Order: sequence, then C-alpha cells, then structure tokens
Amino acid sequence: MTIGSGRTPIILLVEDEAALREAVERHLVGQGFTVVTAATISQARAATWEHQPDLMLLDVLLPDGSGYELCAELRAATTAPIIYLTALGQDRSVVRGLEAGGDDYISKPFSLEVLTARINAQLRRIGAPRAARIDLPPLHLDFVSGRVSLEGRQIKLSKIELQLLGYFAAHAGIGATQEELLSSVWGDNSGVPTNTVRQHVSSLRRKLGLDAASPFELVHTPDKRYVFQQVRFPTTGQRAEP
Repeated sequence: MTIGSGRTPIILLVEDEAALREAVERHLVGQGFTVVTAATISQARAATWEHQPDLMLLDVLLPDGSGYELCAELRAATTAPIIYLTALGQDRSVVRGLEAGGDDYISKPFSLEVLTARINAQLRRIGAPRAARIDLPPLHLDFVSGRVSLEGRQIKLSKIELQLLGYFAAHAGIGATQEELLSSVWGDNSGVPTNTVRQHVSSLRRKLGLDAASPFELVHTPDKRYVFQQVRFPTTGQRAEP
C-alpha cells in the first residue's frame, strides 16, 4: 500500500512481547509496510520523533508506563492514527483508550488479516478528500489543523472521532444507522467489532459535554439511528468564532 505521493507507509509498532512484536513486524513488512519497532515508552518517543510514522500500533501494558498516557502524549504531537493492541478488552478499557486519543482498539489475541484490514482502513482516511472545515455555530471543526471548538472551548479528538463528528455535523438532524456509519466513517468495516460505533459515540458525548445545557444532543432513536442535532441556537448578534 502507498499513500500521499506514492511512498510506503511507516508504521510504529510499540509492543514489549518480543515474539508477538516480531510476528506482527514480519507480517506487516510482507504486506508492503515499513515497520519501526519499540519495546518501551522511551523507545517509542524516540522513534516517533525520528521516523514520523504514518500510523502507530500501541500496547497498553508497557514496562516503563501506560500506553494510555503515551497515546495522550503522542496525540498532542501528531494526528497520525493510533491503534491499540492489548489484552485489556473490557468496555471501560476501550473507552479509556479512545478518550486518551486512540482511533481504534484491537483486543489480543487477534487475526493478522484483520489487523491489516484495520490498518488499511485508517490509512485510506489519511488522503481521503473532505471539506476543510464545518461551521455549525457554536460548533466549529477544522479538518486541516484537527481543531474542534464548542462554545469557545477547545476539544481534543482523535482522528476517527473527528471524522465521526464531521459526519454527524454534515448530516445534522438526519443521522445514520450503525451500518451507514461503519461504511462512511470507518470505510472498511471488515473485522470491526459491533460495539465500535457505540463506544466512539459514548466517547464523543463525554468529550463534547453533551448534557442538558449543551446546544447539541446526540441520540439513538427507536429506529436505531444515531442523530446529532442542534437544540439551542446562538442569540442574534452573538459573535461567531473565526
């Protein structure tokens, strides 16, 4: 697979279990990727700055710290997709990972074919054409910088959360089924767990602070559609954000 001007994607694999790290590296190299490996957080930091990876595969339980904390640190420095590879598959672990800035979450043990499909789905979105920004005052999304603000408050979203919110904002009041979201946002839903949409929607609600006082709501309707809609509008003359 190639991206951008035709170069081979660089994947950073952060995994402390040597046998698994070597097996995944060997498979991905065979699929045409350039793979850089790290076994610790300190090695991952150095590799990120040196190689500027296009995508990162990140274990959670690392010898020198938490993969969640590393993800949050990396997310502040890069918009490259981050996929967790971890034995922690409970819902609370998945939600924590997504809220830290992860784009996808794969529980161990996993199929190498499914992993490849999920990587390709993330990489396809890197070069996917899209609107530069969406303004739905007081919500503003800038897809070039990755910045999102709601009522003047800056909100940090992962790449997949930004794509999902962008889809909702572009289809405000209309919504979509789980299958439509998987097709439009995830691109290739092969191997994507059925609870993926629900987990990302839950994370979006929390990050946006969608409570009774919010100008927006994100609901799941009786006909099984996720609908994002505005319930409170800026008053006349209120200054819009640039």
